[in-house]
Amino acid sequence: METIQFLGTTPNALANLIDEKIKAQLDELKQNFIPKEPEEFMSRNETAKLLKISLVCLHDWMNKGILKPYKMGNKTYFSRKEVTETLYNSNK
Repeated sequence: METIQFLGTTPNALANLIDEKIKAQLDELKQNFIPKEPEEFMSRNETAKLLKISLVCLHDWMNKGILKPYKMGNKTYFSRKEVTETLYNSNK
């Protein structure tokens, strides 16, 4: 096993230097940190109300691939983020 020697540095000075560097890195991470919001899913009824369309129209949009459904058991959900992105992209 190799031994590393720090010439001219006391153990306390080395510990303080390490603490300063770690604190600087943590401060930088805190400034650049953007929390990720959890994915929000909506039921068919909530999605239809948001889009102001009927459930039949929503079903047609699912079949045409306009909206991507997520199935959990026998229930169908839609990602709020994907629905809003689809709306913005359809207006371009």
